[in-house]
Amino acid sequence: QVQLVESGGGLVQAGGSLRLSCEGSGRSFIGHIMGWGWFRQAPGKDREFVASINWNGDNTAYTESVNGRFTISRDNAQNTVYLQMNKLEPEDTAVYYCASATRGMVARRSQEDYPYWGQGTQVTVSS
Repeated sequence: QVQLVESGGGLVQAGGSLRLSCEGSGRSFIGHIMGWGWFRQAPGKDREFVASINWNGDNTAYTESVNGRFTISRDNAQNTVYLQMNKLEPEDTAVYYCASATRGMVARRSQEDYPYWGQGTQVTVSS
């Protein structure tokens, strides 16, 4: 079993910052070899890829709309992945989900590569 728990969401004004965290645990969780991803789902829209990172942090990927504003990082000692979100825009408003992939050699963008998901945390950006 794998459990992923997100934290750090909230309400922020446009231009502000938030940092999301996601901690993994469980008997099947092998944090130091797993890849991580962040996805989001806005009201009325499909869930979409935001950012991902490979097992040792030397390979990352971002969707175009957040490139240069968001940074994904990980702390294997803490089994935790982070998403630092700067210069937030109202369009970033969504429920943000972390996900973990057992195939962690590269940063993966497809939701199908992630068998484990957190419960989601709400991020609301006001204009």
